[in-house]
Amino acid sequence: MLSSAVIIIVSAALYAAVHSWLAGQRMKEWTRRTLGPTTDRWYRLAYNLVGGVTFLPLLAMLVWLPDRALYTLSPPWLWLALLGQLVAVAGLLYGLWRTNVWHFLGLCQLLDLPDDGRIDCKPPLVVAGMYRWVRHPLYFWGLVLIWLTPQMTVNRLALFAALSVYLYVGTFFEERRLVAEFGDEYRAYQRQVPRLIPWRGPVQ
Repeated sequence: MLSSAVIIIVSAALYAAVHSWLAGQRMKEWTRRTLGPTTDRWYRLAYNLVGGVTFLPLLAMLVWLPDRALYTLSPPWLWLALLGQLVAVAGLLYGLWRTNVWHFLGLCQLLDLPDDGRIDCKPPLVVAGMYRWVRHPLYFWGLVLIWLTPQMTVNRLALFAALSVYLYVGTFFEERRLVAEFGDEYRAYQRQVPRLIPWRGPVQ
């Protein structure tokens, strides 16, 4: 079981490294220079597809590798965990909607949709709603979703721990991009709102 957990952690680290490399500005610029400026239209969608496909082997490892159960929740804790996961899914969907789901998926860029007020293909700096509590609510709700799993095993624990580290480290790369894009406006937002855990009340 320990060897299985190590395999999962190493695989998750490789996934995180490749995912971060593809998300980096250098890779985007290299792709633009190599394939032309039209790559800007499909890069985000391709990035999402590659990220989804390369994550599948990690899920397969949870099924195929030897594993051992750590705990299984029983009522009423089971119902509380499932309710928490339902809230987390709702939070993820709401966060995607607030931050322009079409841009997040890459469809705005691919279809070159017009900025006519109905669909804005340039995502704004969102500081309302959940973003008054935490700067990265999508990451926060993602963590809530995985850690409230009703049945924990050694392999799941290894994967969830690796993903948690990846999400936390990912906030630094994400914020570097946001500072470059929004400048002092985002720096002021950083000073007012917690990074990943909403440990204080919402900013006014």
